[in-house]
Amino acid sequence: MVFTTQDDRKLIVGVGSALVDMLAKEEDAFVAAAGAAKGGMTLVDRGCIDELVGKTAIPPAVVPGGSACNTAIGVGMLGGAVRFVGKRGEDDIGDIFEAELVANNVEPKLQRSTSPTGRVLSVITPDAQRTMFTYLGAASEMEPEEITPDCFEGAAIVHVEGYLLFNRDLMTAVLRAAKAAGAKISLDLASFNVVEESRDLLDKIVAEDIDILIANEDEALAFTGEKDEARALAILSENVEIAVLKTGPRGSIISGHGEVVAIKPLGDGTAVDTTGAGDLWAAGFLFGLVNGYNFEQSGALGSACGYEVCQLVGAKVNKDGWQRIREFVILP
Repeated sequence: MVFTTQDDRKLIVGVGSALVDMLAKEEDAFVAAAGAAKGGMTLVDRGCIDELVGKTAIPPAVVPGGSACNTAIGVGMLGGAVRFVGKRGEDDIGDIFEAELVANNVEPKLQRSTSPTGRVLSVITPDAQRTMFTYLGAASEMEPEEITPDCFEGAAIVHVEGYLLFNRDLMTAVLRAAKAAGAKISLDLASFNVVEESRDLLDKIVAEDIDILIANEDEALAFTGEKDEARALAILSENVEIAVLKTGPRGSIISGHGEVVAIKPLGDGTAVDTTGAGDLWAAGFLFGLVNGYNFEQSGALGSACGYEVCQLVGAKVNKDGWQRIREFVILP
């Protein structure tokens, strides 16, 4: 089954937090001492993230990040038309962030703030799991009135990261503007913490506004209460056009238009770091959808992108990785 968009549009617009990722390899004890749930995301203030960074064994590596931004960069590197909407600070980190968007073929649509550009300490444990501590900074100051019609002009799909659920007025403004622009709306649930803490609003928008719903196993369990994959996927699918259940090294399952498609993983399931795996999976999948791929082809492209990003530390695919992706899937 092929996904269709208004007027055969192909532009994908990502909306989310403009963040810089700080990547640190640490033992499980680091996460436990910080009092965080392993594999989750914890919002912290600037003092807390500075303190945690100071406790890392080696100074963290720094790369552009944020869930929807990672997806947008992936689409850009695949050759797709893509825009990113967010808010950055008036600082050097913000300049680096915006320059990286342009270098990766992403059109920036960034508001500015006098607050620092946001950042995320992503702690990578020996099992390749990542636990995130997020200081939103300028990203948290995006206002509903800054979501203007030109943000989504010409969009086929507006891809929203679940973290926006923490700012209800902003999420509402994004959904309203995206629908007014005639775009389909994709939501990545982002983290089981997000689902648990935003359940009332999440239930409402999934029932009324979302066209494509993307979840991993932990997020699906939090949303549906079901460990059984078939039942969880059925519940995820109830009110949306397409639902995706990502099952890590076992691949993914896509439900939509009356069919269920199982996508095999690429490789042997090994990972150096899972940071950005879901974001890059979404990049491949959404790119495939707007370019006329069927579910199986789109999912296979998502799987290829997700696999390659897991072979390096950080939410980036290197030049050789992108070459392998282009050889793996014949791009239109």
